[in-house]
Amino acid sequence: MTDSEYSQPPARLQNFMLSFVPQEMKDPAPYHLLTSIVAPRPIAWVSTISASGIPNLAPYSFFNAVAGFPPTIMFSVAYHRREPKEKDTLRNIHEVDEFVCHVVDETLSQAMVQTGTEFPYGVNEFEKANLKAIPATDVKPLRIESSPVAMECKVTQIVPVEGSNNVMVLGRVLRFHVREDLYRQDLGLVDTVGMQPITRLGGPVEYTKIGELFEMTTPKV
Repeated sequence: MTDSEYSQPPARLQNFMLSFVPQEMKDPAPYHLLTSIVAPRPIAWVSTISASGIPNLAPYSFFNAVAGFPPTIMFSVAYHRREPKEKDTLRNIHEVDEFVCHVVDETLSQAMVQTGTEFPYGVNEFEKANLKAIPATDVKPLRIESSPVAMECKVTQIVPVEGSNNVMVLGRVLRFHVREDLYRQDLGLVDTVGMQPITRLGGPVEYTKIGELFEMTTPKV
């Protein structure tokens, strides 16, 4: 062997891939793998209210926009694996088909985590997390006063996800509330970086913040 043969490490001939079949994986491994792949995921901090007026607040990271005209968003609620099966959010939405979806910024992150606790039915998460609740304009559920953005929504569909223990809730946005300093008047956009939203990654404790911003233009044909 000559010295030149050691000057560079050998190149890998191919990238080796691992394959996983969800049905062959132990629970909850498929869930954790999926959530680390589909990332980052925005967090829907959802306020609902029961027919008797009991408020509820809970975060959901299976959440996104699904239509622009009219503006429509979705979030997914999983059933409990114990009794009662139905989470308070879903129970309330069946009773009052409205919700308010809030953006979670860095200043609200710890309060958001607190509201993810599975409190008994009837517990007011606004009070547990020391959040000031204010009335919404067009819907019955309450708003978080300190959230930078809130969307008041009317439920349009409740769709069981076939073969899973999840239910997808779709809601039409009736009203946007945007903090004044975040609204980009010239473009009709929110300053997303300035909004400082936190997003979910994989596992139960991993989150991230917005990093570098860059622009790309779709080529015209």
